[in-house]
Amino acid sequence: MIVSALLTSVGINTALCVLFFTFYSILRKQPSNYKVYIPRLLAQGASLTTPFNLKKLIPSPDWIAKAWSLSEEDLFSLSGLDALVFMRLITFSLKIFTFAGVIGIFVLLPVNCWGNHLEEVDIVDFAANSLDVFTISNVNSGSNWLWVHFIAVYFVSGFTCLQLHHEYKYIASKRISYFYSSKPQPHQFTILVHSIPSSSSCSISDSVESFFRELYPSTYLSHVVIRRTNKIQTLLSKAKNLYKRIGQLRSDPTRKYKNVDLCGLFGSKDDRIDHYGKKLEDIEQNVRLKQSEASLIGESCSMFKEARAAFVFFKSRYGAASAFHLQPSSNPTQWITEPAPQPHDVYWPFFSESFMRQWISKLVVIVVYILFTILFLIPVLIVQGLTNLEQLEILFPFLTSILSVKFVTQIITGYLPSLILQLSLKMAPPVMWFLSTIQGYISHSDIEMSASKKVLWFTIWNVFFATVFSGSVFYQLYVILDLREITWKLAVSVPAQASFFITYVATTGWTSVSSELFQIIPFICSLIKRPFTRPEEEFEAPSLAYHRDVPRILFFGLLVHKCICTKV
Repeated sequence: MIVSALLTSVGINTALCVLFFTFYSILRKQPSNYKVYIPRLLAQGASLTTPFNLKKLIPSPDWIAKAWSLSEEDLFSLSGLDALVFMRLITFSLKIFTFAGVIGIFVLLPVNCWGNHLEEVDIVDFAANSLDVFTISNVNSGSNWLWVHFIAVYFVSGFTCLQLHHEYKYIASKRISYFYSSKPQPHQFTILVHSIPSSSSCSISDSVESFFRELYPSTYLSHVVIRRTNKIQTLLSKAKNLYKRIGQLRSDPTRKYKNVDLCGLFGSKDDRIDHYGKKLEDIEQNVRLKQSEASLIGESCSMFKEARAAFVFFKSRYGAASAFHLQPSSNPTQWITEPAPQPHDVYWPFFSESFMRQWISKLVVIVVYILFTILFLIPVLIVQGLTNLEQLEILFPFLTSILSVKFVTQIITGYLPSLILQLSLKMAPPVMWFLSTIQGYISHSDIEMSASKKVLWFTIWNVFFATVFSGSVFYQLYVILDLREITWKLAVSVPAQASFFITYVATTGWTSVSSELFQIIPFICSLIKRPFTRPEEEFEAPSLAYHRDVPRILFFGLLVHKCICTKV
């Protein structure tokens, strides 16, 4: 790749960033778009109706200053500890990027340009220079200047370790202070026990009672056996939706609704509140009836059959922690304990599954994950074919005339590869989330963490290793077979892909992040659904997709350590 191709990619990404920021600045001020851009305030019942004025149609950068002026205490009070840790992760990455950038520009770049192993830098026609002349590949073999790169790696690694230590201490202190300042939560006194052995002589509940009273007589309090009560869960979900609708109707006293239909569905606001209130009372009676049936019928009815899992409560948090850490049975497939999730964090489908079924589901997920990772090599190979014009002309001779146009060549080699790879990577987070949901976890937070790890390793393999090997090693397979030369060839081939990673960071770090601020997909979906939704229809504020954003930031940190040895 030449410098002009890189500048073309940077120019396109900069223009798209400005365009997305402008659209966001205008659209966020329109009341019809509040559900897209400020959903949390609406979900809390805030009334944000404002009169129309021309300022709403003019882009304004004041929101940028407000976002930067937000202190950590304000962020913690508004969004909680998770959001604060996520922002600290971003600021940590910015510190590393700044430190590495200073070393790369003022130390490594002059060293690389000083060499002439590949070619000398053409100052007159700077845009026509190959980016390889700015890499370590241009430093002469055996030159003492190579020690500058080694020392730079140690400096960046040392600075990163110091920052990691500082961030770890800071976040740990925040978590401890948050723990002591918050009230004791029920899940802190509770453990989840599953794979409880069944017996014909006694029920699951009796087994749990006798087992924990014998092992923990001084700390055991009580237990609740989990039952398969799908109908009760359905009724509770309906009650939750009705409660939200009533809250939204009461939250905005200025909103008026006309009498249009009967049954309270499209009537006045008071009629709707009364109608929803009556339905809520009916659901409450049905829930109580189903619960009484479950307690009376128990094992005799498959609909309310006890699952082989239970929540066990203790008198102290220490008692719960001791019961979790000590293995309760000599058989590792029975009486499996783990910390109980928070009530709103519970994921119910795998509570009644046995140890073997959960183990088989994990094995299936691993196989599917490997197959998906292998299949994803197809877009990686396509991307690397675009970065190598000579190989592309050999495979597709009819493109020779098109590739002779300079601007087209700059687009294909500088912007299109990273764009194709970025669009292909969009499918990875939802796929990894789905795989994690069928892996046997019993809480949404565990699913989120598992999906984050899968996305991170998937990105590292397909964007980093597969890109380097498919673009440099597989293309020179005859050299790889000579094991005496493999180390030297890898040292030459890996820096050759650094230019691609620069354009990848520009596309992902600039355009992708700014497009998320613009909220393209939610905005389009809102426009489509707007004619078919009622003004008071319930909605929930979307949460941050950690399994999508955290792996991307961590991967940028990996690229910094790679590029510090090769490029600026």
